[in-house]
Amino acid sequence: MTHPAGEAPPLDLLYSDTEEDLRSAVRALLADRAGPQAVLARIEGGSPYLPGLWEALAGGIGVAGLLVPEHLGGQGASHREAAVVLEELGRAVTPAPYLTSAVVATETLLALGPERGGSGGPDGPAAELLAGLADGGTVAVLAVPLSTGPDANTDANTDTDTDAVGPVPAVADAIAADVLLVPRADGLYGVPAADARITPQVPLDLTRPLAVVDTDGVTGIRLADPAAAGSAVRRGLLAGAGLLASEQLGLAAWCLEETVRHTKERHQFNRPIGSFQALKHRMAQLWLELVGARAVARAAADALATGAPDAALTVAVAQTYCAKVAVHAAEECVQLHGGIGMTWEHPAHLALKRAMSSRTALGSPGRHQDTIAALMDLPAPR
Repeated sequence: MTHPAGEAPPLDLLYSDTEEDLRSAVRALLADRAGPQAVLARIEGGSPYLPGLWEALAGGIGVAGLLVPEHLGGQGASHREAAVVLEELGRAVTPAPYLTSAVVATETLLALGPERGGSGGPDGPAAELLAGLADGGTVAVLAVPLSTGPDANTDANTDTDTDAVGPVPAVADAIAADVLLVPRADGLYGVPAADARITPQVPLDLTRPLAVVDTDGVTGIRLADPAAAGSAVRRGLLAGAGLLASEQLGLAAWCLEETVRHTKERHQFNRPIGSFQALKHRMAQLWLELVGARAVARAAADALATGAPDAALTVAVAQTYCAKVAVHAAEECVQLHGGIGMTWEHPAHLALKRAMSSRTALGSPGRHQDTIAALMDLPAPR
């Protein structure tokens, strides 16, 4: 179906057959390789990443290259398919650098083409990096704090000297990176992670490790000038924030499903606790919130996929809503599981910690609300 010039295609919130097939493949793999007990067994070690899982996801199924054009070695898919993958990763609270590498870093590099992300795509070192990212052989991470939103000034803490960049705290998945994308005052640089000083931090969410990254004295390869670097980083962070909503959606969906299952099986006074009206109302409220979260998360993925002019607004709305829904669903999951939900052995705490940490990732809900107000020209209350 064609659309008049300058007219955006209609919003499509439904899942295609291809997306559902992709979901099934990812869910089956995670059920086999990344179940709750496998994740719990890894998170207290030096690295939470499950051996062989990234290779199976990125190379076996090919999800790492979904956003990369075919002529650069990728799948040539869109943000809609990537959103489905993130839904499933969120459901399983999977320790994997998908959001940071296959979305944020990939989208940043894609924006460095001669046409700023046009059909030609990037060339030179950026194209070589993308080829490595597409097959999962290389993991790249944008060296900015996890809390950095799409509207942030990413070179605010850099020095004008190319070789002098201060330590950057709270960089997600830096310990898994092969290449760091480092924004500096004079452009964007690709720095081998082995040449940087990476100091792990203790995060709230042990399934998404954080680290302090120091590239002081490491030059790396210059990928873009300051103007191109700024717009590319913003595009990468925008895509990350928009698709993080899908991860939060998947997490909230698992929390509700697990809570419903538990309340059907748990009996008190010789009846399932899920039959008590007060608990029914709480779960019904969660379901309503989940329906809204699915709508805005799908809208954000579709807006990014189609390059909609209001993509920034749609992403801000999705993050403002989905971050809160994920936290509420995780809190209810812990509470309605009773004493079991408070134990380390039950995975409910993994969902709660991921939801709480994701609430401030790639811009807090308050920051996104400010973005909505600015884009809609809404004056602040007096």
